[in-house]
Amino acid sequence: MTIFDHIMTATYQKHTLNFKQASGTSRGILKTKDTWFIMIASEGKKGIGECGMFRGLSVDDRPDFESVLSWVCKNIFLGKDVLLSKLQEFPSIQFGLEMAFLDFESETDFELFPSKFTNGDDAIPINGLIWMGSEAFMREQITSKIDEGFTCIKLKIGAIDFQTELDLLKSIRTHFSATDIELRVDANGAFSPDEALEKLKRLSDYHLHSIEQPIRQGQVEEMARLCQTTPLDIALDEELIGIFDLSDKYDLLQTIKPQYIILKPTLVGGFHGSNSWIEAAKDGKIDYWITSALESNVGLNAIAQWTYTLQNDRPQGLGTGSLFANNIASPLEVKNGTLQYNKKTNWNFNL
Repeated sequence: MTIFDHIMTATYQKHTLNFKQASGTSRGILKTKDTWFIMIASEGKKGIGECGMFRGLSVDDRPDFESVLSWVCKNIFLGKDVLLSKLQEFPSIQFGLEMAFLDFESETDFELFPSKFTNGDDAIPINGLIWMGSEAFMREQITSKIDEGFTCIKLKIGAIDFQTELDLLKSIRTHFSATDIELRVDANGAFSPDEALEKLKRLSDYHLHSIEQPIRQGQVEEMARLCQTTPLDIALDEELIGIFDLSDKYDLLQTIKPQYIILKPTLVGGFHGSNSWIEAAKDGKIDYWITSALESNVGLNAIAQWTYTLQNDRPQGLGTGSLFANNIASPLEVKNGTLQYNKKTNWNFNL
């Protein structure tokens, strides 16, 4: 018997996540984050997925987003594979569907990839994220993350004075060597191509692990030149958004030749889209890590469980669950610089 022997229904619900504290990026200050849950059901079974479209960043930030989501719910009888094939331009809806079907098929709610992680026997190392803000605010966050046991710190840069940012990095390196604390920075495309190389040279003085997206996406020749001459490893992030065909993924990576790529499943078409990027990256001997994109704990949980199966030992970017005041209660916990799954804590999906 298959899940399609009975009539399946689907609905969706919008939910606005409220940040506990306004969070700064080079794109502005974030106070809220909209997300959409898709619920599928048949014969008493259910599955929940999250379509965490990111306004201003996702390729599916389009006026017809909710109408497409409504169409998916009305046509859920077409099945996962057919629907995914029709949703190439809506990667966050693809991801929500993948998630919902995996949850539907699982024996335990929200346990999509049973493993030592979901059993609570292993943890995922993650980076501590430092949001943009005043120098004092950023220093406060850095001290707090180090006190909490993080050995990898990621700083959002590009919105305040560059020299102030360099001073913050210098301050960390005064007390912690590169073997003590791994430092990553994320410019979110804030540098111009003309100034980028010089800024990377200055940043490299502080023995950083890498910089994400130093110049804005779409400047392929400039990014390729930068990756060839950089004194600091470069990771592509936004550059991957909106590229769907596997051949185009190979072409992009072979042209730019970055040192790393960063995969946000919500932005690149879920697990299927992410796996195709991993395939293209391995072919070019390019390493990667996984990052969440401000999903609720529903999406973060799915990303974390899948990430664990990859057995990628780099610190991952999965520490965003504690940012929201009205998140979905879940077994996910951040402890000692790792993301853990506490089976003693129950899910509470009650919107």
